[in-house]
Amino acid sequence: MSLEKFGWNSYFESEFLRVAEPGAEPGRVALADREMFAVWTESGEREASASGRLRHSGGDWPAVGDWVMLEGGARIVRVLPRLTAFSRKEAGAVTRAQVIAANIDVLFVVAGLDGDFNLRRLERYLLLARESGARPVVVLNKSDLRADAEEVAMHTAALGAPVVTTSALDGWGLDALEAHIASCQTAALTGSSGVGKSTLLNRLLGSERQRVQEVRESDSRGRHTTVRRELFLAPNGWLIVDTPGLRELQLWAGTESVDLAFADIADLAEQCRFRDCRHQGEPGCAVAAGGIDEARLASYAKLQREAAHLERQQNQRAAQEEKRRIKRIHRAMRGRNRG
Repeated sequence: MSLEKFGWNSYFESEFLRVAEPGAEPGRVALADREMFAVWTESGEREASASGRLRHSGGDWPAVGDWVMLEGGARIVRVLPRLTAFSRKEAGAVTRAQVIAANIDVLFVVAGLDGDFNLRRLERYLLLARESGARPVVVLNKSDLRADAEEVAMHTAALGAPVVTTSALDGWGLDALEAHIASCQTAALTGSSGVGKSTLLNRLLGSERQRVQEVRESDSRGRHTTVRRELFLAPNGWLIVDTPGLRELQLWAGTESVDLAFADIADLAEQCRFRDCRHQGEPGCAVAAGGIDEARLASYAKLQREAAHLERQQNQRAAQEEKRRIKRIHRAMRGRNRG
């Protein structure tokens, strides 16, 4: 198989040649399941694991969509620098990014037009999508369930990303979706559980590649059908990553990124009388006078608080790492002086 079919280009070739060692070959991670990986190479698919050198280097851990350097045909020794990375904050107290999919050109953010549709949740997804470097496209699936699907689509378009309405169950709207992706490019499907990603993927691939489940009638929520991230080659020559439904999407973006995602609010905030205006009824608040939707303003404020908290955590972690680095230097110097 030609690597170009898997998204290989001059950027990855130059990065590989810069670090390649004798006998090494490039490949793309097509599946990540705990610590085992399926890697696509010119000579076929390989089952691979991370080398000890990669484990102890502190470098990027392989994610689906990554281009990697293989040694011995089965050891991943290096992850090539990424062009894009769709990430969220890792769950728990650790301040670290969890890469969901790497080197994607288009991120299809899927929302179901049923009882679980949430415009504020879409804002969060779109913020992380733009932070990734990929082009975001909102896919309003299950449009057969709502008579006002087109009206909802118009409101959603105000978030600043292209919007496509589909019905994966009935198989329509797929041409409009595929118009956003070209041959040899890589897309990814993301969204909450139960929005129909697996059904949509099966339609796009023309076969039943992923298992599907019904959602609960009470709240239109679904259980995880997809349990691992996997890359597929579509019949039309482009690639697509399917990801598990995300029940929790912790922010991995800075306050500046939030301002870019809410440019209308950020621009008005520059005109407020007081620099520390919280846009909660203070005199001279340009945001309040601008007629911004209250729910959207509340979403902006919440994301700004989260982003500011994340920046503080990152600064604390950086300071701690710097202290540890200085201590290691001092220990090494004391050891040399004693010698």
